[in-house]
Amino acid sequence: MQNKGLVKLFALLFGLVSIYQLSFTFKANQLEKEAKQFAQSNYTDNAEINAAELRYLDSLNNKEVYNIGISQFTYSEVKDNAMNLGLDLKGGINAIIEISVKDILKGLANNSKDPIFNQALEKAEELQKDSQDSYLESFYEAFDEIKGDTKLASPDIFANRNLSDDINFNMSDDEVKSIISRKVDESIVSAFEVLRNRIDGFGVTSPNIQRLGDGGRILIELPGAKDKKRVVDIITKTAQLQFWETYTTQDLAGFLLQVNQRLVEAQKTDDTSEDTTNEQDEAAEETDSTSSVIDDLTGQIESDSTAVQDNLNPLGIQSLGQGGPVIGVFLAKDKQAVLDKLNANRDLLPVEQRYARFAWGKPADKDSEFVELYGLKSNRDDVPQLSGGVIVDARQDYDPRNRPAVSMQMDSKGAKIWEAMTKVANETRGNIAIVLDNIVYSAPGVTTPGGISGGNSQISGSFTLEEATDLANVLRAGKLPASAEIVQADEVGPSLGQEAIDSGMLSFGLALVFVLLWMIFYYGKAGGFADVALLFNILLIFGVLSGLGAVLTLPGIAGIVLTIGISVDANVLIFERIREELAKGKDQKLAIKDGFSNALSSILDANITTGLTAIILFVFGTGPIKGFATTLIIGILTSLFTAIFITRLLIDWYVGRGGKLDFSTAITKGFLQNININFLKKRKIAYVISAILITAGIASLFTNKLDAGIDFVGGRTYQVRFAQEVSTEEVAKTLNDPAVFGSAEVKTIGNDNELKISTKYKVDDNSTEADEEVQRKLYDALLTYLPDGITYQEFLDGSGDANIGKRLSSKVSPTIADDIQKSSVWAILGSLVVVFLYILIRFKRWQFSLGAVAAVFHDVLIVLGIFSLTWKFMPFSMEIDQAFIAAILTVIGYSLNDTVVVFDRIREFVNEHSNWSLGKTINASVNSTLSRTLNTSLTTLVVLLAMFFLGADSLRGFLFALIVGVVVGTYSSVFIATPIMYDTAKKGDAAESLKKKVVEDEVEA
Repeated sequence: MQNKGLVKLFALLFGLVSIYQLSFTFKANQLEKEAKQFAQSNYTDNAEINAAELRYLDSLNNKEVYNIGISQFTYSEVKDNAMNLGLDLKGGINAIIEISVKDILKGLANNSKDPIFNQALEKAEELQKDSQDSYLESFYEAFDEIKGDTKLASPDIFANRNLSDDINFNMSDDEVKSIISRKVDESIVSAFEVLRNRIDGFGVTSPNIQRLGDGGRILIELPGAKDKKRVVDIITKTAQLQFWETYTTQDLAGFLLQVNQRLVEAQKTDDTSEDTTNEQDEAAEETDSTSSVIDDLTGQIESDSTAVQDNLNPLGIQSLGQGGPVIGVFLAKDKQAVLDKLNANRDLLPVEQRYARFAWGKPADKDSEFVELYGLKSNRDDVPQLSGGVIVDARQDYDPRNRPAVSMQMDSKGAKIWEAMTKVANETRGNIAIVLDNIVYSAPGVTTPGGISGGNSQISGSFTLEEATDLANVLRAGKLPASAEIVQADEVGPSLGQEAIDSGMLSFGLALVFVLLWMIFYYGKAGGFADVALLFNILLIFGVLSGLGAVLTLPGIAGIVLTIGISVDANVLIFERIREELAKGKDQKLAIKDGFSNALSSILDANITTGLTAIILFVFGTGPIKGFATTLIIGILTSLFTAIFITRLLIDWYVGRGGKLDFSTAITKGFLQNININFLKKRKIAYVISAILITAGIASLFTNKLDAGIDFVGGRTYQVRFAQEVSTEEVAKTLNDPAVFGSAEVKTIGNDNELKISTKYKVDDNSTEADEEVQRKLYDALLTYLPDGITYQEFLDGSGDANIGKRLSSKVSPTIADDIQKSSVWAILGSLVVVFLYILIRFKRWQFSLGAVAAVFHDVLIVLGIFSLTWKFMPFSMEIDQAFIAAILTVIGYSLNDTVVVFDRIREFVNEHSNWSLGKTINASVNSTLSRTLNTSLTTLVVLLAMFFLGADSLRGFLFALIVGVVVGTYSSVFIATPIMYDTAKKGDAAESLKKKVVEDEVEA
């Protein structure tokens, strides 16, 4: 091997970088464990423990917690560099957001005042309570019922100036409905993208955001997130940013006092039933001297703390402003009441201030008791001079006092208006309020003569660093086209459950140990070198995943399992070729050199075909498919490096020191060599067996169907609280009993004593009787986990001690949206097309491509058929969900890898033995690769079987699909792919071009 020094350098660097990256994961886990221990040692309530754990970790965000050499890292930086786990492994926040279609319709109708239109909107809301239709469909239904002569194309509804390019007065309602449906859909897509951009800036890794159905509901999953309030805030902000000129204390303090005095007199009227009209007029005259009255009231409030609470101050003024933009300070709890009183008495405002609007400032902190009131200079249309639509960029920054702030950049139009506004503010010594969602974040004065040019502005205030970052993210992402309501938001535990993860890791570890021992048992010392390369490969995979910020999910684990098979396969291919060279009588060094050289073609072809599949899946796939493809691509690259270079490096080092390698042991020497099985002669039997299995499977798919999971069909979900911590695995096993639901999904919600239980049992029955039956079954099944004596009604009401029992229930929509299902199919088909073309280019004949693709379809159909035939009586769940998609992808990758290795040997034998018949060439090729095929299949199966029998119940369906896929993939490469290639190439020109000289031997064939 050339350039050994360079390989050593790369191996050392890759290893060190991987260890460096993974060290952040270990450190993050250590700190999180310390946080949990701290919380558990100080609190007993689960909610308090979770809150304390978050506070502990938040306190470390900007503290240096990890030192590597001269580099220091805060907890926040450690988390950014740590291994990322998906929601199924780590838990996080799961939320369903509903975009208000009602708001979208109002916007499209330009906030129409038409009574029929608005009545239809309200009636649509009523219809939604007992309907499965979308809000838009309910609106159309309501409008058609009450419209009379009114048309949707009315100038007062949708034939307005904003929609003039799309809708005219002559259109029928059906034509308008088509356009409005498209516009609503575009608005929801726009909201989807805004939410995606906001979530991308939230700081979690691999967020999942997908639209549910055709309505306005959107599912958001944030792995690792725990602060539900922060998630709700960043998602639901409408980001209505506005800039307003402000009034001063002197401008509006008199109005506050007049309103207060009117309220005082009104109270007296209630007490004495006397006419107070003249007294109110006198009160108005007395406020001409505003400054003195302000001083009097301020002094009174400061000297008498009870003034606010007695009849002298019914408005609740805590203090008045000091001449700036703040006109008064009030109790935060009285905000709405104060605004109601001010707006009810607007007749007291002078004419020049009649359009004034009032807005509250941002409290100094979330626990602040007081809040400031601002007066904004509005107009008849209540439209600000400048709005947030002009913002083109926003970022977290710091103000001159080094406090967190948000800097913004406006477009050219906004910059001109901003310059004019700030010029006026400077000349009049006024202030400009920066208002976001009706909250005044800051109201700075302008000190720049001539105004601020360039369109730069800054929002400062009592921000935390996190709040400033989130606000910049929201402004940068843009404004939602309609309000967003959180329909459901839960902090969920790992969907697998911690027990499933722990048992899965244990079984995986045991299986890996077996694989390592098997390689030594079969190949002796050379197997030990392969083991070192395999362990180094695993280190590289996790190191690269961590360094790239990729996310490890259950589908990703499937990719790693396949990668381990590929890694072992590459070493097995090399060792088998070396054994062949040694059998030819070559000396050790030459045999090793030729063995690596001869195996390279098979290794590259097998890995390139699998890699091309992974790349197509990554580019066009979504959700679980992308996670699978990511780990598979990384695994293929690291496997090639370790098998070709690291194993060679170790073997050359050992041989160079005088060591002797037989690449076998006393037991395995000569095993599976000199075998001469006529596989092609058995192909017709194989065809019949496969045809029977596929036919039975397809028939079952049409009749028995598949056990589609909640991901695909939706179901009912219940949130249940228990008196103590419960095992998700045990509860799931109980509910998955055919006598109960047959299938159920169980997750922790926030605390270990609260579970979210979803089942698709009677999912298509929306009757009250079905709801009652499901709830009764749930209660009966959970009785063993509930306190003694809790009745069925107490369970339903959640009224037991400590609110034990059912707390929430709802119908859930499918989480695998149609677009993900469609993209999955297209990604798989696209990858097969690419593989077909690659094999065609490499092997020169379409017959090879046809054989490989046919084998893949064969394997997928058999796996689907077996699942369809057996799911009703298997003792574990065989639901078709996101994990099953990953399993099918693994089957495809494994099948291609196995088939291409056989094809590569056929191509080699065609060139070496041109005088052989095609049948003899193929049989010899399959026989010569038999040892490699069985070794690779065995090691992969051992990993899967160990995880299947020793791992958690929730993983068994997923692992069963992989086990069936490996067995069928091994079978198809020998009995399907190769025979199909032979049967399409054995006659005529195809055979002549495949072989330079073909002597048909029908006996052998």
